[in-house]
Formats: sequence, C-alpha cells, structure tokens
Amino acid sequence: MEKKIVVLDTDEQHCGALCAMLEEMQYSATPMPSVDSMEKYLLGSTCLAAIVDIEHASVDNRTIRNLAINYPGVYFFGMSTQHYNPTLREAICYHIYVCLNKPVDSDELYYWLRSINENDAD
Repeated sequence: MEKKIVVLDTDEQHCGALCAMLEEMQYSATPMPSVDSMEKYLLGSTCLAAIVDIEHASVDNRTIRNLAINYPGVYFFGMSTQHYNPTLREAICYHIYVCLNKPVDSDELYYWLRSINENDAD
C-alpha cells in the first residue's frame, strides 16, 4: 500500500502543519478543501488514509458512511476539538477508524498509522 494520506481540514494553518507532520513521518500528504475534491482525488489514487476535520468539513453520518463504503481500502480518521459529537455518533462508531484530538499529537498519529501498517502486513 502506498503511503499517501489526504487531509480534509478547513483550517489552512492546521492543515499545513498536519501535512508537514505527515511528511516528516515519510507519508505523502495532500490537503483537500472539500469532501467533493477529496472524493475526486480518491477515485484516481490509492491512499492509505484520509484525515477529516469532522467539525468543520461539512460532513454528516451519511457522507462518512458513503466514503467508507465507496473506498473500503482507505482508513478514515476523524479529528475534532470536541470529546463527544452526538450528530456523528453512527459514523464514529462504525466508519471512522479513530478520532484524533485537534490539534493532532504527532505521537498519537504515528501510533495509529503504524497500527494500520501492522494490520495490512498481517
């Protein structure tokens, strides 16, 4: 599996910092401005993961469910400043691999990406 990761975050400063963090971890990070642009990118690319700001990226349960169904090889990460998001409960329970606190901690992100690589190796 290629080490490509897309980042959907409407906060350009945070998105840039997260992409730089991923690049330091030897992943190819691509920022995305919207769900539509992310879907178009995923159609033509093999990605390991997609990190989505679930608070500000105009996503709902249906959007995340459809992404997970249409791109089964992609691990979807959520990121949020909130510890609980009742409107996305279904998506978080069933379709999001992990939900990260925002701003993202590099050690936590590295742990989850490493766990994906170990799962794929099995």
